[in-house]
Amino acid sequence: MPTIEQSIDVDVPVTTVYNQWTQFESFPQFMGGVESITQLDDTRTHWRTKIGGVEREFDAEITEQHPDERVAWKSVDGKTHAGVVTFHRLSDTTTRIMVQIDWAAESLTEKVGAVVGVDDAQVKGDLKRFKEFIEARGTETGAWRGDVS
Repeated sequence: MPTIEQSIDVDVPVTTVYNQWTQFESFPQFMGGVESITQLDDTRTHWRTKIGGVEREFDAEITEQHPDERVAWKSVDGKTHAGVVTFHRLSDTTTRIMVQIDWAAESLTEKVGAVVGVDDAQVKGDLKRFKEFIEARGTETGAWRGDVS
């Protein structure tokens, strides 16, 4: 099972970064291959993706969420994957975002892509685009401050 680990420092306070990250429906603005995300309830989302010409739909469940600290999830149908995003206050105006994703490569193309680092490059690019998105705005588009244990 491939594991992706990436991090980036963002010049925005941790609360702003965390609040924006909880706005899952905004992910298509900075995540490559994500067509749409629909928030079904406080802990469930429905994703539509198109990566390398392959379209997929799946639901994911938030398994743990603590404001300004972490969001963890797992898929509940479709492709097997799970992950966690953690938020680290470096200063009053700087936050480190760390992402870890574990997923099951199914096709030969996915297995080769994992070996040569295509998935790592995708997440690195997504984080870079998130950094540009939130730094340009300077404020979040919304927030969900609920706690999921």
